[in-house]
Amino acid sequence: MTAPPDHELEVLFRIAAAVQGVVRQSATSPHRGDVVAMGADGSPTEELDRIAEGQVLSILHEEGVDWDLLSEEIGLVRRGGGKLLVVDPIDGSHNALRNMPFATVSLALGHDTLGGIEKGVVRDLTNGITYWASRGQGAYRDGRRLRTRSWDLRSELFFVNLGRHSTPNAVHLAEHGRRIRSLGCASLEIAMVAQGAADAYFFENDTLPRNLRVTDIAAAYRILLEAGGGMTDAAGRPVDGIPLDLAEHTSVLAFGDAAFPRSRTGGGKT
Repeated sequence: MTAPPDHELEVLFRIAAAVQGVVRQSATSPHRGDVVAMGADGSPTEELDRIAEGQVLSILHEEGVDWDLLSEEIGLVRRGGGKLLVVDPIDGSHNALRNMPFATVSLALGHDTLGGIEKGVVRDLTNGITYWASRGQGAYRDGRRLRTRSWDLRSELFFVNLGRHSTPNAVHLAEHGRRIRSLGCASLEIAMVAQGAADAYFFENDTLPRNLRVTDIAAAYRILLEAGGGMTDAAGRPVDGIPLDLAEHTSVLAFGDAAFPRSRTGGGKT
């Protein structure tokens, strides 16, 4: 892993490494899946999420940075800063609790809206692979510059969120895409679109509150854009104006190539 180029990214890297460390340490704990509270978003907080979030706060204190914090579990913490750290301490927590290798810590630094995210770091908690980006500085995977790939019908691969609450649009894409994967970790799947492993990621559930929050996508959003891709909601509307607020939810279409036929998802015309 090559070191990031500036102090803010270095802090994000140290947070990511610390979270990975405590997740590994907890791997054999019989209590890691215990529900210990209700998160700020209204969903249960497992012990694993709590200890990961605790590491984020601990490193912020050790580093002496005054960033405010928006985290999936504890909500908004005012720390006197002019910047906001948007955190999903464990994205793919259901995978992590089942020891499936598709979970990350997602860290994004910016202000106000999704479009205001300046830096993003997504760390694969199983393999230690780290994706990162800064606005205007490109996107990287362990030091290697990322580029999205050109869409080709003959070799297309999509990530699609599937399950009981998926919309007909998601099912349609899954039925008609050449190759489909569903990992259950939005930040990792979007990062893989950024690196050219897949052409698109699609998430749309049947009600708005069942869709994604900014904590799920903020870091991967910046990484994808810096790699040459784009992101809209399922209807093809821009997502850059979405406030950095846990009350906001959105469907997501992340794509690597603007030539990707977005009408296949029920979204904008090609």
